[in-house]
Amino acid sequence: MNADLAALEARLGHRFRDRSLLRRALTHPSVLSDFPDIGETNQRLEFLGDAVLQLVLTEALFKLYPGEREGVLSKRRAALANGACLAGLARQIGLDAALLLGTSEESTGGRQRSAALEDAFEATLGAIYLDADLATVSAALLALYGPLPERLAAVEDLENPKGRLQELVQPRHGNQALRYDVLQFTGEDHAREYEVAVSLLGRQLGTGKGSSKKAAEEAAARAGLATLRAETAGPL
Repeated sequence: MNADLAALEARLGHRFRDRSLLRRALTHPSVLSDFPDIGETNQRLEFLGDAVLQLVLTEALFKLYPGEREGVLSKRRAALANGACLAGLARQIGLDAALLLGTSEESTGGRQRSAALEDAFEATLGAIYLDADLATVSAALLALYGPLPERLAAVEDLENPKGRLQELVQPRHGNQALRYDVLQFTGEDHAREYEVAVSLLGRQLGTGKGSSKKAAEEAAARAGLATLRAETAGPL
């Protein structure tokens, strides 16, 4: 267990003076069903960590985008702090493997549940804050995010791929340059799969599949975004 925690500390970029804080951050409330006398779980640390997260991101975005409107900054902060993004960061550092879960939660797939990972990630931020200070947790968190403009682009690609693709294309090619075409659909009505292609002025950028036309279009748009971002040379 100590070796596992040491490896996690290395990925976090912080070595705990009080490792019990890290253990508590990893202790899911479901553990109480098996060990009612275990004491505190990660819920209070999650409460603290959520506030720390918001402050760190607010300061970072405030400095990164001078003169930007409050509404835009709030939208960017929300994108970086949403559950899917935090759960992704948790998986990135291996929190899923380190979680302490109750037997029932473990047996029902709780280790991969995004909500549990999001909570544990925020709790870990709270633990670092208590173990050190705001500067330490800020440095650790921003290192995990990497360059914020790139992380924001990745998050927005996932959340609204068609909108992001349109934003990339519109300045040079206008509003009507993209076209989505259904290539085929298979299966019965209750289990249909669509395949859609997205094209830019007749050039196919990518294809995607989904259980609905909308889902397939979004998958195609993600493929199109990947194509355009891979083409580092030459016009869009």
